[in-house]
Amino acid sequence: MEGKIKYEYSTKMWKDALPGGWHFVSLPKTLSKEIRDNFQWQEEGWGRMKTFAQIGEIVWETAIWFDTKANTYILPIKAEIRKKTKLELHQEIDMHIWI
Repeated sequence: MEGKIKYEYSTKMWKDALPGGWHFVSLPKTLSKEIRDNFQWQEEGWGRMKTFAQIGEIVWETAIWFDTKANTYILPIKAEIRKKTKLELHQEIDMHIWI
């Protein structure tokens, strides 16, 4: 991802409580603060910021959203990505994102 800043962190996948809820990973609050301090100008509606993400060998184009209640960014993990990477809820994941 030439020209992008890479961030690496470990996190666990969680699921929204609503029926049919989405799966997410949360960025660490300190990392979210750093990203927001430097790149908030890139946010679109609802605190959405385009990014690339990587789990294992899988890289995909996605976005992070700033969750004002949790004071951190969250990243949705689509079913396709969960299947390819064999992810399970609450499993420790090494994440890479590029802003």
